[in-house]
Amino acid sequence: MRVLLVGAGGVGTAVTRIAARRDFLTHMVVADYDLARAEAAVAALTDRADRFSARRLDASDQDAVRRALVEEGCDVLLNATDPRFVMPLFTAALAAGAHYLDMAMSLSVPHPTAPHAECGVKLGDEQFAVAADWERADRLALVGMGVEPGLSDVFARYAADELFDEIEEIGVRDGANLTVEGYDFAPSFSIWTTIEECLNPPVVYEKERGWFTTAPFSEPEVFDFPEGIGPVECVNVEHEEVLLIPRWVDARRVTFKYGLGDDFIAKLKTLHELGLDATAKVTVPGPDGPVEVSPRDVVAACLPAPATLGDRMKGKTCAGTWVKGTKDGADREVYLYHVVDNEWSMREYGSQAVVWQTAVNPVIALELLASGAWKGSGVLGPEALPPRPFLDLLTAYGTPWGQREELGRS
Repeated sequence: MRVLLVGAGGVGTAVTRIAARRDFLTHMVVADYDLARAEAAVAALTDRADRFSARRLDASDQDAVRRALVEEGCDVLLNATDPRFVMPLFTAALAAGAHYLDMAMSLSVPHPTAPHAECGVKLGDEQFAVAADWERADRLALVGMGVEPGLSDVFARYAADELFDEIEEIGVRDGANLTVEGYDFAPSFSIWTTIEECLNPPVVYEKERGWFTTAPFSEPEVFDFPEGIGPVECVNVEHEEVLLIPRWVDARRVTFKYGLGDDFIAKLKTLHELGLDATAKVTVPGPDGPVEVSPRDVVAACLPAPATLGDRMKGKTCAGTWVKGTKDGADREVYLYHVVDNEWSMREYGSQAVVWQTAVNPVIALELLASGAWKGSGVLGPEALPPRPFLDLLTAYGTPWGQREELGRS
């Protein structure tokens, strides 16, 4: 399998380090707008680095991406950029006759008059709108194949297939006890994406009502995370799982809640109140005259790059899916989860826990596609494919998942 990886940031670099250890990969072209960053990702590899090469590529230039796929003879485009570039990369892959994977879907647009009650343009709507084109081309666009969305969706499918007869609610719950030495505010994942998902109206799904929205940070609950992380308050956040899971898994309700903490939420609210979460460019003075900049890009530029924080980070991060329903006539609740200790991921791969946990899942998906264990056409989410091969391979990668029974726990 020949792969064009677009994006050599934290997640993209972690992808190269994980994929270098696996035999399914014939060659990976590591492409980035910043050629030096792509070259650094390749130069850092010690395991079979001859299978990797670097290339400069502008992810917003759809025709350039199409040409790169054709010139490099790539079977698959793996998108490791932020969600702004989903549609040009997604469209370029189809035009080149390649398969496509991403870890975040096309952007949403809030409802113009009732943003905290009704959906506007939902996450992934632009991609699902052209699903028939991918089916006709007999090509697969596997969307939302990171950790959340991604592994969380695989857990949902596994629960429906093997653990439950009927499902009342599927709730993705994400929490961590990570700290970053020397910083009062240093997000462990892209602040651009974090602002997007945390300040947009969260989406909730109910079978009788369909998809609807609530206010940001609504319905707080304390969730007790495993492996020493402990209780963390979680709140509603916009996330792809709520848009993906109901398409393939029968559940009465689907939610996503993220453990952010009061201080983090307060800072996000302040950014919003000041207009610093905006993506539309504003004009500011520059040494050579007026310059147009996006306030959100300025915020991102002022914060440390998440991938560089690994040496200062301590603790664990947990991604998981809580499921409530019945099995054999009895009530049941389980939490399926995956925990990564930052000390382990830094020691084994030189990547901090959050970006490594995100990166391992698309690599596993690529291996399953290469082997034929996963196959399909159209625009599919992870829950559309058999979960057991994925979970078995996740364990084989040296990073096992867990299952905790919830009923009867104090």
